[in-house]
Amino acid sequence: MPSTVTPVTRADRTYEIHEVAELTGLAPARLRAWERRYEVVRPRRLSNGYRVYTADQVALLRAYGRLIAAGERIGDLAECEREDVLVRAEVRSLDGSPQAALMEAVQAFDRERLEGLVAEQLALRGLRAFAEEVVVPLARSVGDLWALGRVPIAAEHLASEVVLHALKGGLRTSRGTGPLVVCGCLAGERHEWGFLATLAVLQEDGWRIHYLGADLPVDAVVEAAWKLSPAGVAFSGSDPATVRANLPALAAVVGKLPPRTVAAIGGGGVGPHAHLLRGYGLRIGLEAFTRAGARPGRSPEARS
Repeated sequence: MPSTVTPVTRADRTYEIHEVAELTGLAPARLRAWERRYEVVRPRRLSNGYRVYTADQVALLRAYGRLIAAGERIGDLAECEREDVLVRAEVRSLDGSPQAALMEAVQAFDRERLEGLVAEQLALRGLRAFAEEVVVPLARSVGDLWALGRVPIAAEHLASEVVLHALKGGLRTSRGTGPLVVCGCLAGERHEWGFLATLAVLQEDGWRIHYLGADLPVDAVVEAAWKLSPAGVAFSGSDPATVRANLPALAAVVGKLPPRTVAAIGGGGVGPHAHLLRGYGLRIGLEAFTRAGARPGRSPEARS
């Protein structure tokens, strides 16, 4: 699902090696070997010996991974200047895709053109393919370039505003007919790209999505659940620190929900807390709804 392809969301955040592997598609063993043999990046070591990578290092590793997937050799790339690797990877990722025109509009701060291109892609592909084939790759590209200092924060904000407006519009106008899922980002969470893209896919699979917004206390979603009687509620957190800050509220959420209401949480910040969250009774990843006993077209009563 789209949420598994996570953009770099904060320049000041650090990532452990398992997170870097997920973000880049490069196995931990390969990352360690590249560090040892080629020193393509030098992660910082914590007191416990764990490696942590900065956002710009993750973006650079993703550029290496993109070129390796295209048939290039890491030994050759390691001898290249960093900027050359980034430019070649950017060209490779944009070549033959709608991302080239979208990124040009983002970098030119051309809102009108960006809105037109986004609307065109949404109409051409439909909500699901738009989310999977346009939104997620664009989020990755913009996030990486921002982390590397190649896209200014104002351009990143412009891209977010235009794309999020399109996704939210798609969720409003393309309602599913199955069980209802009430959704919101955790308190302190303002990164919506991956979450909304995943919700778009769920809606296209037949679920009815009621998105409440970003930066919401857990109890606000619970309150809405009692009024709307959904089959499930879904939360999102892209940063482990944000998820950690919400753990006390998440610990109690299952017991506060209406009977037989499934609770799930997804996002890049969930991994380090997955064991605790499962212990609280939450399902990990919005894919959980396809395994939760509820299916599109079945009422909550049918699940008892």
